[in-house]
Amino acid sequence: MTAQPPPAALRCTDISKAFAGIPVLKGISLALEPGTVTALAGENGAGKSTLMKISSGQYVPDEGTVHVGEHPLPAGNPQAANRLGVAIVPQELASIPELMVYENLFVGRELRRGPFLNRRAMTDEARRLLAPFGVDIDPEARMGALPVGVRQIIEIAKAASRGARVLLLDEPTSAIAEHEVAQLEHVVRTLKDQGVALLFTTHKMEEIRAMADRVVVLRDGALVQDCPIDAITDDGIVEAMIGRELEDLFPELPAPGNDVLLEVRDLVVDGRPPISLEVREGEIVGLAGLVGAGRTELLETIYGLRRSHAGSVHVSGRKIRPGEPASAIAAEMVLVPEDRKGAGAVMGMSILDNATLPRAGAFSLSGWLLNGRRTASISAVMDSLSLKRRSLDQQVETLSGGNQQKVVLGRWLTGPVKVLLLDEPTRGVDVGARNEIYRIIVGLAAQGMAVVMASSDMPEILSLSHRALVMREGAVAASFTQEQLAAPDIQDRIFRHASGQEAAANKEPRNAHS
Repeated sequence: MTAQPPPAALRCTDISKAFAGIPVLKGISLALEPGTVTALAGENGAGKSTLMKISSGQYVPDEGTVHVGEHPLPAGNPQAANRLGVAIVPQELASIPELMVYENLFVGRELRRGPFLNRRAMTDEARRLLAPFGVDIDPEARMGALPVGVRQIIEIAKAASRGARVLLLDEPTSAIAEHEVAQLEHVVRTLKDQGVALLFTTHKMEEIRAMADRVVVLRDGALVQDCPIDAITDDGIVEAMIGRELEDLFPELPAPGNDVLLEVRDLVVDGRPPISLEVREGEIVGLAGLVGAGRTELLETIYGLRRSHAGSVHVSGRKIRPGEPASAIAAEMVLVPEDRKGAGAVMGMSILDNATLPRAGAFSLSGWLLNGRRTASISAVMDSLSLKRRSLDQQVETLSGGNQQKVVLGRWLTGPVKVLLLDEPTRGVDVGARNEIYRIIVGLAAQGMAVVMASSDMPEILSLSHRALVMREGAVAASFTQEQLAAPDIQDRIFRHASGQEAAANKEPRNAHS
């Protein structure tokens, strides 16, 4: 007789789930094999997180079953899932910031010597558990003091130390720095070599390509693609996600005008070298650079969230008072921040109330809100941005990432805007929504707005900028025109300036005969 293959590490069969009568998953079947890495792709709202929560015992499916090896997973029982070897590391980490690293690793299963905690044994064991993952962490460091990426690796190590044979990672790179992504990739490969089956979600094609053996695509709750990663192109993944052929992701840039709307002169940010720049009407200027290069600090200082040490900012010739965002707003300059959940919007408030906040004075009379006026104005703006919503009373936290970003941007557009400052405008936004946001940005530039956009996404910088400034250590290290951004070697040139390699090369002594 032919030997039967071993059972899958985790198998979902005909999983369906609906919330309030709205289908979220429609008959999903997939299997995770030991020692493999599967990317779960799909737009926001496709059902990825729901499938993960069912697979880890957090949600009860309306139909279908989950098996871990040969064992059925008791629905709605995360503890049983853990005992069977299924662990999930959620996007919002469950670590305890006030406790030390070793305490987080051993919470609920502390090592003891008689009636007392054996802290030395836990500290030594913590070092042993973390060693295979290539991170040098003091087990007695406070968890909350560590970078998000390191805390995430500790959570993964905790799951592995508890015998997890199936590990589910929900958006593991959404909140970590670029160098931490490389650490995470090493951790994923280590676990794969140990025979763990991994499933992760991400919006980034380069991470799917770097880590996954296989890609599964969900669209509108249905499984529409399941194949080896080498059998599909990046465009093919995106087309499966959005359900149509991928048109040009980036729209054609309009020609900028001649009038300078934003003028920054010798602006000193946090004691760094002075920065000067000009942005014309209809021009998009990209800010490139590595994490910590000073892009966010520059935008916040221009806007007035940070007080400059010297220099000046003018909008259409009007001087902005340093450290006063109200002065920037009065001059028709606005900022869409990187952290839309923490600084861009009040997640628990409605779309209508969020969009009212920046311009409450325009929607009130003698302290009374003019509901008809604000509803009409805000509805028109959100319609122009194609905001997907049930109503303006819907809470922002219930929207997808792309639609949250539209609210954060759209709430400024109920009044005049001359200068738009954008910090990571598509972070955490899926591919289909990115295309919509790109078209909105280009459309605003075509109307004459001056746009300054900080982005860690190189294709955004290359394709969405009339000019790009490369920042390093708080200073502008290089500037490239739109024509130069189309050169084949431009990414390498930008990286060399951003990392300081170009500056170091220029400082090397020249051979007298060269």
